[in-house]
Amino acid sequence: MTHKKVSFIGLGVMGYPMAGYLAKAGHATRVFNRTTARAEKWAEAYQGSVELTPRDAAENCDMVFVCVGNDDDVRSVVYGETGVLASMKPDSVLVDHTTTSAELAMELACACREKGVHFIDAPVSGGQAGAENGALTVMCGGDADVFADVKTVIDAYSKQAVLMGENGQGQRCKMVNQICIAGILQGLSEGITLAQASGLDVEQMVNVLKHGAAGSWQMENRAITMAQDKFDFGFAIDWMRKDLGICLDEAKSKGLALPLTKAVDEKYAELQTQGLGRMDTSVLIKAR
Repeated sequence: MTHKKVSFIGLGVMGYPMAGYLAKAGHATRVFNRTTARAEKWAEAYQGSVELTPRDAAENCDMVFVCVGNDDDVRSVVYGETGVLASMKPDSVLVDHTTTSAELAMELACACREKGVHFIDAPVSGGQAGAENGALTVMCGGDADVFADVKTVIDAYSKQAVLMGENGQGQRCKMVNQICIAGILQGLSEGITLAQASGLDVEQMVNVLKHGAAGSWQMENRAITMAQDKFDFGFAIDWMRKDLGICLDEAKSKGLALPLTKAVDEKYAELQTQGLGRMDTSVLIKAR
């Protein structure tokens, strides 16, 4: 693998370890984070440099990776005088790992083309643990040749990276991922509730069911903590609601109804009003 000059924009619970894997793989890595102290902490842990603007971080880089909060957060670090597009060189690649709308992915692809830059939308699945263990699943949209080059780099923190089609298809695949998670958690919540009311040992039950057709990542990693009433970790429902909103908007644009997704989203909204917005999505079991 040829080592690249790369930058990573956004050092949250996902971006921090992802950028670390790039540095450990030997890529010359620059980072930017809105909270400079966190970027400086990253630089102490890994070989890399801290820049004070996205533009400075992206200058002369082969690839620029972004992992922030939502569509508007992405725009804030991509556009404008201090955005990455202000300094990215021709034929470099902008890779957006943020979970966003497909519309934003297509918008960014157009903006990049105008600058002679390539774009890959590349949302990830696997959560904080997946990022920390370098075992993320990456769903990508864009040009096949560009993706092939990018994959050699993102393999540093992924267990699989797949091109799903043109720009926007990576984000649409992530939408399906979130819809499936919502459905599984709803079923798991109801199943655990019945199990507890029936006097079943939840841990024993999980050890039996995980090897059958009901087995899932959520069952293996969340069922026991759900039964123990532990939710102060993992993927917050504030972020899941953002993602489900994207799913529902995409479905509406296609003339589709997603009744289960809508019902789960409404339950999460109720939990937010109870002050549980920062709890893991498995807190769905507490909704009534």
